[in-house]
Amino acid sequence: MGTDKTVVNSARVSFGADLQGSDLEDRDINLIKYLAQHDHWSPFAHTSVQLKIKAPIFVARQLVKHQVGGVWNEISRRYVSFEPEFYTVSQLRGRPVNAKQGSTGVVGSEHIDIMYQSFEQSLAAYDQLLAAGVAPEQARMVLPQAAMTDWYWTGSLVFWHRVCRLRLDHHSQQETSEVALEISKICSELFPISWQHLTDSGK
Repeated sequence: MGTDKTVVNSARVSFGADLQGSDLEDRDINLIKYLAQHDHWSPFAHTSVQLKIKAPIFVARQLVKHQVGGVWNEISRRYVSFEPEFYTVSQLRGRPVNAKQGSTGVVGSEHIDIMYQSFEQSLAAYDQLLAAGVAPEQARMVLPQAAMTDWYWTGSLVFWHRVCRLRLDHHSQQETSEVALEISKICSELFPISWQHLTDSGK
C-alpha cells in the first residue's frame, strides 16, 4: 500500500500541501532523505507491505521476535496434516571458538547424513501417529525445527527497515539474513527512494 509519493504527502500534510502527479521532483527526494536522516519516521509508517514467507521453523522463530509494528499469521499444524517439507542444506558450518552464537568454517559434509536420517525418522513417527488417530496438534511434536512453515507478515517501511537492519547485521544467523535480504529487495523495488535513504541513514 502506497508509494514514495505517500511518504512525501504524509510529511507535507502539515502544511496543507500534496504532491501532484506521480513523478517525484528533486525537492521531494531531498525531503525523503531528510526524513530518513533525522529519524522522522511517521511519514514512512503510512505505507504497508504484506509478504508471504516460507522458511524453516528455526528461522521463523527468530523473525517472529520482531513484533512491534508488524502483524503475523502463520499456518498451523493443529489444522493441517499434509506431509511436511524439510529445509535442506549442502554444507554444515562449524561452531565458533570464541563466541556464544554464530558459526564459522565448514564441517565435513558426511555429517549431513545424520541430520537427514533424523528427518526421515521424525516424518515416519509423525505419519504413524496420524495413522493411529492422534490429533495433529499433538502429532506435530515429533517434527524437527527444520520443518518448513509459511506465514503472512505485514508492516510499514519503518517496521521492515528495523527487521532488515537487525537481521542483515553480521551477527545474525546466515539463514535469517537470507530472508531479510529478500525482504530488502522487495521493499527496494516497491519504494526505491524511501528504502534507499532509510538504509543509507544508518538509523
